[in-house]
Amino acid sequence: MIEFREVTKRFPDGTVAVDALSLDVEAGRITVFVGPSGCGKTTSLRMINRMVEPTAGTILVGGRDVMDGDPAQLRRGIGYVIQQAGLFPHRTVLDNVACVPLLLGWSRKRARARAGELMELVGLVPETAGRYPAQLPGGQQQRVGVARALAADPPVLLMDEPFSAVDPVVRQSLQDELLRLQSELDKTIVFVTHDIDEALKLGDRIAVFRVGGVLAQYDRPGVLLARPADDFVDGFVGRDRGYRGLGFLSADGLPLGELRTMTVGESVPERGWTLVVDADRRPLGWVDGGRNGASATAVRADGLVPGGSLYDTGADSLRGALDAALSSPSGLGVAVDGTGAVVGSVSADDVLTRLAAARADGAAA
Repeated sequence: MIEFREVTKRFPDGTVAVDALSLDVEAGRITVFVGPSGCGKTTSLRMINRMVEPTAGTILVGGRDVMDGDPAQLRRGIGYVIQQAGLFPHRTVLDNVACVPLLLGWSRKRARARAGELMELVGLVPETAGRYPAQLPGGQQQRVGVARALAADPPVLLMDEPFSAVDPVVRQSLQDELLRLQSELDKTIVFVTHDIDEALKLGDRIAVFRVGGVLAQYDRPGVLLARPADDFVDGFVGRDRGYRGLGFLSADGLPLGELRTMTVGESVPERGWTLVVDADRRPLGWVDGGRNGASATAVRADGLVPGGSLYDTGADSLRGALDAALSSPSGLGVAVDGTGAVVGSVSADDVLTRLAAARADGAAA
């Protein structure tokens, strides 16, 4: 556990970056610090590993005051990932990952073996080991940064806006990868971002800071969306927080409807939307009989309408189900199982009915 006890950071010019911060970061969980620019979230993170030292108050990591002992030794036991990875440009990927174990006295053979294991863990192919950071795209550089932070198996991982410099598709992939890694490793992670959507996706708990380094609210994501502490939090979370809140409601009990499917090469139905699937019943796209002509016309793979998002019946929330329904050209969301095979359809009306039942259950609890 990481404990902040009335922690303040005041700079020499009198600026207060963090003002009397008190909160507990739960062990084995992801805690996200979020807020506008200048709110003290990065300063709070960097005080944990003494990249910035507090003016007043106490920070405990595993029950020990971070101000006791050598700061360099403290940092070697805390993983640290920053924006654009902060890799050593003159070292190969493998040697970047191995650098912390080497600093801790590991043999070169052992450190490199550990680096190879971690490269595989974060999804880097072995061929990248001998390359230099500049030879990798941004998303892969960030994976190297995560691997390096995990190299000595630290219990605590600090991540300062690590995904903000990559494009949205890569960013989503890195977020998913972090959640996968956390499910296996159970690290205590403090993650800084200015993006509330990223905070809601990743955080087990979220600390919202206001300008001046004041903690505005510290709660679970669902509580933050449902019951913002004040107008500032309400405004920061956003006007569509009701829709975001669907992400924290289970889709258990959501009925699945039938869905007409066909394969490439079959004749297009005379009217209505039909989902085209492959041999394993994975969706390829939609065809509209009314738009694409007579039933004698055969379905072609290059003439399909994109299908929107998919609703995974084993993992998704009501938000995933509703998004699948709303993004589908037919108005019916495609429901799939864990293998990606189609198992039925879901409608927006059914999602709203299930939402009403979930609210009633919550009120009765």
